[in-house]
Amino acid sequence: MKKVITIVGPTASGKSDLGVKIAKEIDGEIISADSRQVYIGLDIGSGKITPEEMECIRHHMLDVEDPKNIFSVGEYTKMARSYMEDIWKRGKNPIVVGGTGFYIDSLINNREYPNVPENYKLREELSLLSKKDLQKKLETLDPDRYETIDKDNPVRLIRAIEIASVLGKVPTVEEKEKEFELIQVGIKVAKDILENKIHERLYKRVEEGMVEEVERLHRNGLSYERMEDLGLEYRYVSRYIKGELSKEEMLKELESEIHKYAKRQMTWFRKNKDIVWFEDKKKALDYMKKHVTD
Repeated sequence: MKKVITIVGPTASGKSDLGVKIAKEIDGEIISADSRQVYIGLDIGSGKITPEEMECIRHHMLDVEDPKNIFSVGEYTKMARSYMEDIWKRGKNPIVVGGTGFYIDSLINNREYPNVPENYKLREELSLLSKKDLQKKLETLDPDRYETIDKDNPVRLIRAIEIASVLGKVPTVEEKEKEFELIQVGIKVAKDILENKIHERLYKRVEEGMVEEVERLHRNGLSYERMEDLGLEYRYVSRYIKGELSKEEMLKELESEIHKYAKRQMTWFRKNKDIVWFEDKKKALDYMKKHVTD
């Protein structure tokens, strides 16, 4: 039976490095599951793996969309699934690596989403609304979907409104039967160690040019409003560039929010009781090798 490995864990836990290590051991290729790394030019702020760090292992689902556009989970699932099929066809093993649990769940559960095309005019109008107004609009259109959606995510709110405006409501997502065996691994990091890793990585990114990256993206036409939707680093750095925060305030608030984000990631992943958690990456590597070769 075809096999798929997933490697999950909180931000800064070392997922990418472990993914490369297991790919070299089992003739695998990486499928990224990161909602920001799909965007071209979001490199330093998103922690996108560099060509040197890839160590000649092929990586998919990086740099597939212009950040001015919204890349939906449905688009991700369809494209990532096509890469998965191609990897199997070539006799290799797909390894899904990332921290966006919604993407991973959709991919491994083979979910199919409603075929409603993007309405860019509507999206532009909705982007001018506050998060509270988006929530009210969705609640009026589809109270059931309003109860289950991530109410703090404007991108998902807008997509739900877009679908409900066409279909009358957001239909239940269908899942197809799995045609592969899943090997699910999670990286567990002690709280104090993870906090240190987050701190060190944030300051390293600043040294590597994260602020300059955001300035370059803005010069190339990416609005500050859009950056608010593109994750914490882009949100807080753009506020610093606009003069709304000092550099010290930006770093302090951003680090605090990253800690909260890591907690939310773990809350999501703990819902999946099939994930086997490891603190020792060598043991995780041995576990994956054993289950792929069995």
